[in-house]
Amino acid sequence: MNAQQLYDALKKIQEPKGCYFNADMGMTMPLMESLLVNKERLGYMACPCRLANGTFEADRDIVCPCEYREADMAEYGACFCGLYVTKDWNEGKREHVYVPERRPVERILG
Repeated sequence: MNAQQLYDALKKIQEPKGCYFNADMGMTMPLMESLLVNKERLGYMACPCRLANGTFEADRDIVCPCEYREADMAEYGACFCGLYVTKDWNEGKREHVYVPERRPVERILG
């Protein structure tokens, strides 16, 4: 599977849930590629914007789409990576602001 195929497959699943990919393909496609690298390296698609601990159990909360995505999108219009965004965010109807890390420090440090 390549990045475009992953994009196409996930788009069909995520858009009906109100989760759109960032319209900036210069950002989105490298994130797709990073997800595939993590899948090959780790065996699962860990969030490409976070440091994975290397075991599925330790990283369960950051397997994309991570468990923080919904809260990030509700509050900021985008997830931490900026991969998943709301329709309003993509259309410029919502300010593009920095999304802070929600992952608890103890999860980051392992």
